[in-house]
Amino acid sequence: MDPSERERARQRDAHLGARSKGDPPGRADVIASWRRVSAAGVDPGGRPRIAPLDEAEVQRRRTHHGLDRITSELTPYLQSVVDGGHLVVVTDADGHVLWRMGRPGVRRFADDLGFVPGSEWTEGNVGTNAIGTALVLGEPVHIQGSEHFVESHARWGCSAAPLRDPWTDEVVGVVNISGPRTAMHPSVLATAAMASRLASMELLERHRRSLEELRTGSGHVLTRVSSPAAVVDRAGHVAATSGLLTQRRVALPDDLQPGVVHLHGIGDVTVEPLPGGWLLRGPTESPLGTRAVLDLDGEPHIQVVAESGPWTRRLTPRHAELLLAIIGAGDGGLGAAALADEVFADPARVVTVRAELSRLRRILGGLLLTRPYRIAPSVSVEVRLPTTGAALLPGASAPVVVRARERLP
Repeated sequence: MDPSERERARQRDAHLGARSKGDPPGRADVIASWRRVSAAGVDPGGRPRIAPLDEAEVQRRRTHHGLDRITSELTPYLQSVVDGGHLVVVTDADGHVLWRMGRPGVRRFADDLGFVPGSEWTEGNVGTNAIGTALVLGEPVHIQGSEHFVESHARWGCSAAPLRDPWTDEVVGVVNISGPRTAMHPSVLATAAMASRLASMELLERHRRSLEELRTGSGHVLTRVSSPAAVVDRAGHVAATSGLLTQRRVALPDDLQPGVVHLHGIGDVTVEPLPGGWLLRGPTESPLGTRAVLDLDGEPHIQVVAESGPWTRRLTPRHAELLLAIIGAGDGGLGAAALADEVFADPARVVTVRAELSRLRRILGGLLLTRPYRIAPSVSVEVRLPTTGAALLPGASAPVVVRARERLP
């Protein structure tokens, strides 16, 4: 072994020894991170403990918060970073790599580290790193070379900034710029932070457009309500009001359902679902409640009838199959695996089912609850079937549809 190889081996042994003792470089945020990952049992000489997500799940997560559209907005801004030999990565709020952009050489380097689409780049999985530590701290972080906890990552450098949705105040992902240690400079952190802010501004603008669409599409609802009322989106932002609210946003519980609900600072209100949001109004002495009709006699659609008036939405055949199974399960509902079995005859297809139900919940909102999937108990629901089995969702082969056809003439 020549002297340079012996020196590299000595440094590697020193790094591994420091990591095994939780003795990191001197920065306070790195020291705290090393303590966390040491306590979590991360092996400083090991590889990621959790296998990457499959391609279908990566795609589902890309669309969940509109991150797929955000990346297309970031591409022109970050092209010079890519041309400079860096890797640009966007993750979700769980640290999973959803999107990478970089030249072949830096992508191969990242592949060797396990930094691939679907991989989980959290502290608990891969030790101290910019993405995982930024998610813990909620602020931009630069991790350079030997500040990484896992020894093989000492060849790497990365700058990451949390991507926050200003509409909901949730962290929905991370923008990260990485590369070989010798090509990284702490100033790259400012670029990552700016990219994160640009992405947040784009999310904000899209929410504002959605709120305006809700305002335009539901304004007539308030004219049919005699008591003070307001239309809000799912995050509680007020689209329109007639005497009920003076603030621009109201705090809504995560498990909001139709019916009479007590809201902090407002009191008791009657909640009715609307496409894209909710109608809040003063409770009546004898509310009519909410009724939903899944109509499968012809083109599938759902009609929702509430005291403020009815609304109807067309359904894809797949959404109709899912609703038929969910309604048939009653108050107990069904989990994703059971729904996959009912629709695809394959309980393993949970990723596809969750993706479809995510789209369906954007239509139905609080009518459809999760964990397990079920219709809100405050909603009266009915299924309207055709007179013959052959007319029920022609062409569908889902087991739940086949059984329903057998019960018809």
